[in-house]
Amino acid sequence: MRNPISQLTTKRLRHAGELAFGPIALFVVWWLAARGGWVNKDLLPPPTDTLRDTAVNLWSGSMSKDIAHTMVRVGYSIAIAIIAGVPIGIVLGAKAAVYRSVEFIVDFFRSTPATAMFPLFLLLFGLGDLAKIAVAAFAAWLVIVFNVAYGVMNARQTRVLAARSMGASSLRIFRDVIFFETLPQTFVGLRTAVSLALVVIIVAEMFIGATDGMGHRIIDAQISYSLTDMYGSILIAGALGYGLNLVLLFLERSLIHWSGK
Repeated sequence: MRNPISQLTTKRLRHAGELAFGPIALFVVWWLAARGGWVNKDLLPPPTDTLRDTAVNLWSGSMSKDIAHTMVRVGYSIAIAIIAGVPIGIVLGAKAAVYRSVEFIVDFFRSTPATAMFPLFLLLFGLGDLAKIAVAAFAAWLVIVFNVAYGVMNARQTRVLAARSMGASSLRIFRDVIFFETLPQTFVGLRTAVSLALVVIIVAEMFIGATDGMGHRIIDAQISYSLTDMYGSILIAGALGYGLNLVLLFLERSLIHWSGK
């Protein structure tokens, strides 16, 4: 019989190897493309140079400041989207007829690219941070409303009926049954909303009069032909999105341990 500790160690090593495969494969393909001449060497610096310069920029604090500005904007936009989106999603989902009456509006704007809304938000809020946060919050808000509403509408009716048969009031049913049934779908919407808000903020920083942030850093590096800085900033932006998704997944698994049961 195998030692349980040995089995656990083997499992952890296998899991670590699975997680490391993607970054290692990306590094190898990038290195081969740069060194093998697959791409013009003037347009694709080696990954070693990019990672070295990125580490220097992080250590010096110049990139850290841009990361902080971007994350603050994302944080504000997500906070606004959650505060405004969850209650509205619950209200819409509580009555299918209510949701159907506004379904066209929700789906229409949810299907409209957020970047197409830039001119409107620029007219409303000007060139400052408010316009960037507002357009990202709007895009994230639509995703949260949609997922919360569907979470409420698709709550397991067997549990609702069981609670009702035991004499629970509508408020008690919502608080103890529907609310918890909705959380898995809410977190799905939240993860999507965070990723979308990050994308919108970075694109807005590129084109809406920003003087800082990762989007501004990427476009500024491209204009000045600082390719290692540009690629490094793109990698960091991707790592931010990946990290936020991991945090939300951890929270989801910790708080919603009953999901799927």
